[in-house]
Parts: sequence; C-alpha cells; structure tokens
Amino acid sequence: MIQPHASGGYILEELSVGMTAEKHVTVTEERIGLFAEASDDFNPVHIDEAYAAKTAYRGRIAHGLLSASFGSAVVGTILPGAGSIYLSQTLAFHRPVRIGDVVTARATVAAIDEVSARVTLRCEALVGEDLIMDGEAIVRVPRRRRPAKA
Repeated sequence: MIQPHASGGYILEELSVGMTAEKHVTVTEERIGLFAEASDDFNPVHIDEAYAAKTAYRGRIAHGLLSASFGSAVVGTILPGAGSIYLSQTLAFHRPVRIGDVVTARATVAAIDEVSARVTLRCEALVGEDLIMDGEAIVRVPRRRRPAKA
C-alpha cells in the first residue's frame, strides 16, 4: 500500500504495475445531502426514509456515484495523485451503501502505457469484506513535475 507522494503526485516513471492505494470514507447523512445538492439528484431512495423503507432496499441508500467519487479521491490525491487527469471510468455496482458504512476505495495500477502516458487502474470499493463497486479507470499521468515557483 502506497502513501501520497511528497510532491502531491507520482509521475509516470515512478509508477509500476501492482502499486495500490486506498482511502476509507464514512458515509454520513451530511455527505449524502451535499452530494444530492452537488449532483441535483434528489431521488427519494437517497433522501426520504419513509419512501425508501417501502423499496426493495428497505431504507435509504447512498448514491452510487457518491461511492464512486471516493475512488476519484484516491486517483486525484494518492495514486497517481495531483496532476493526473481522468480519461475514462467503467463502473459496476454490486451492493447498496448505507449511512454509517465505511467505504474502502482502492486503486491498483494494472497497466502503464509509456508512449501515451496513460495508466489503467483497477478500481474497487468495499464495505467490510463486501465488494460494492468495481471498474477500470484510465488516467493521463504527468511525465515530469513542474518546477516550484520562486
């Protein structure tokens, strides 16, 4: 498991297949509300307990893309980190996430294309041992760091 790079982000030459980083995030009422505001997704299965209790989920669940955003935090802040740019992301959702769940978002370097400076990341999110989401991200990674401003 790697930690954030001292510079804020890894450059292409510092990456290798198998490098893994993760972040643990607790899903809260506040996070769901803020995500609903940011995304304009006020589906009552996320917002209204009385409505959600009558669904197959038997209660409120978090937005799937809220959990996916935790993976984005790993990519943007740890692996590869600052300077990386998302090009694509596939997602498959396997289980719902509820208020109080701790989501472990994990990214692992699966392939490196040195010619295009693109990295393929295997992305997973778990609650405990249960896989709730997985997919693949392709990100562009800087080849060198920008010099510090004087």
